[in-house]
Amino acid sequence: MTKRRPPAPAYSDWQKQAIADLTATSKLNPDDLRIIHQPHLPPEGTAVVKITVRTTDFTPGPGGLPVMEWEELVLGISPSPLLPPNVEVEHIRFAGFAHVLQGQRLCLYLDPSREWNPAAGMTAFLNQLWRWLEDAIAGKFDPSTEMYHAVGGVLHHAEGTPTVVIRAPGQDSKLQQAHLIERTPQRLDLKYGTPSANYPRLPVLSLETGLPFGASSKLSTLLAFVDDPYLDRLEHRNPRIPPQSPALLTALAASASRNPNDAPQYFVFAVPHPAGGGPHLLCGRLPASFANSLRHIVAKQGTAITINPSSVNPNIPIEWCNVSDERPEVTTRRDESRPVNAFQGKDIHVWGCGGIGSWIAEFVTRAGAAHITLCDPGTVTGGLLVRQNYTEDDIGESKAPALARRLRAIRDDLTVDVADGMLPSDPAAFLTTADMIIDATVSIAITQCLDALATIPDRKAIIAQVATDTRTGTLGILTVLAPGAVTTLTELDQNAGAFAKARSDLELYHSLWQEPLSGDELIPTRGCSVPTFHGSAADLAAVAASLTTFLGLQQREPNSGTHLIALPHADEGPRHLFIPLHTS
Repeated sequence: MTKRRPPAPAYSDWQKQAIADLTATSKLNPDDLRIIHQPHLPPEGTAVVKITVRTTDFTPGPGGLPVMEWEELVLGISPSPLLPPNVEVEHIRFAGFAHVLQGQRLCLYLDPSREWNPAAGMTAFLNQLWRWLEDAIAGKFDPSTEMYHAVGGVLHHAEGTPTVVIRAPGQDSKLQQAHLIERTPQRLDLKYGTPSANYPRLPVLSLETGLPFGASSKLSTLLAFVDDPYLDRLEHRNPRIPPQSPALLTALAASASRNPNDAPQYFVFAVPHPAGGGPHLLCGRLPASFANSLRHIVAKQGTAITINPSSVNPNIPIEWCNVSDERPEVTTRRDESRPVNAFQGKDIHVWGCGGIGSWIAEFVTRAGAAHITLCDPGTVTGGLLVRQNYTEDDIGESKAPALARRLRAIRDDLTVDVADGMLPSDPAAFLTTADMIIDATVSIAITQCLDALATIPDRKAIIAQVATDTRTGTLGILTVLAPGAVTTLTELDQNAGAFAKARSDLELYHSLWQEPLSGDELIPTRGCSVPTFHGSAADLAAVAASLTTFLGLQQREPNSGTHLIALPHADEGPRHLFIPLHTS
């Protein structure tokens, strides 16, 4: 009986069109682009087209890509137009250059979702290829900004592995001992030094050079890359560095011997970046069976052993873990250039943890404040969840402790204190130590207290009051009293109110200085219920976010006065206005 062959793969409509466009372009421009082999379609479905392009029109620059007069490129065209074609070379001359992945794949699109336009077809693709070659040959790529450049330009991550969080910079040494602390099933924290408890141990090894071809998913291949990272032997040259794999295996064995039987073995590579700066960190996990083999060797021979890399089973896999690398030398905060960055490392008080204060506390936490003190004796009830920064599990708990728990969950390095009652026991002392006190209580008594304290000598703290309007929760008011100001919050507020009410174009804000009209306030429950203001979580979080931004600006350059803000869907009027002290 003759076995029936599986049907040959068929080109998709997109592949047919792409190849036709490529063929037409090559016929129109034979002096710049040629197809040197007939396209073919392997079983996996990606059409392969080999082309050659002329590079003599591009001007070489310092550190530019070394090219031949004609460069052969291999295009891979996906069956779907949703993915751009990929481009590879069949040599290793480009290994180690910026935007060359794993030594042979050209990274034409940093973000294909924004840069690749399928409707523009192969014409747009070829234009992008031409731009890439022009910039690469001219040396215009900045290797210091290329993602994962130290490890072949690609992310190393296996599905199902935990994320390893690394925040400490470590020491500048060939080998460091570290351990892993499990925070959640999907998160491990790396800590340097010998653990006091039974945490998994692992070596952190600094490599001599980058890994331009990546790190592989097999241990034997990784060891070969570590010893010959630029594949010099393939080019009949001596490797540029002495072998590193024996020391790696010895370090793995030493760590494995201190870990429990049947436990996998983790390790971290510190891979030097070609452009300098902090090394790139790779964290791998080896299977328990291999770790047990290392333990067996150590039990028989001790830790002073040398393991021949050629004896390693070529099928031993490596599972690469996602690394959340948060070391300051390699990570730029996403809010670095934003006003709230002024809260970094600051000591902030938030008095009143309700509709505005609970959100401001979180925003200040995320902005990097070092120390936050919370005051609010109120209790969380279910109705508050509509607009305040709490959860179901907080119901029945005092607001300040519940919010403190949330803030600590956001930041490990944050210190949060909870004051009993409405104010700290000695508020005057905090005016000389804290950087900012934010009063979100809307309390007459606390305003009077702050008025009495505002003029104490050597006041360091900026005093700020925040509130929203009763009727909509779409307006915000921020009153700021800078250190050294010879006035009070009440005087500032009266100054701003008189200014605003005298101007018809500020009618939107008049309600902030008026007694609530009938229907402005909300009675949350039937009966003798304390009235409150309207507002959703979306409204109040947006108001609080805007006020936090202006608080950040005031933290940078304190200036006594009043900020008025309105959300986009508030009634007609200016969206922001600052009324300085003594405006008339």
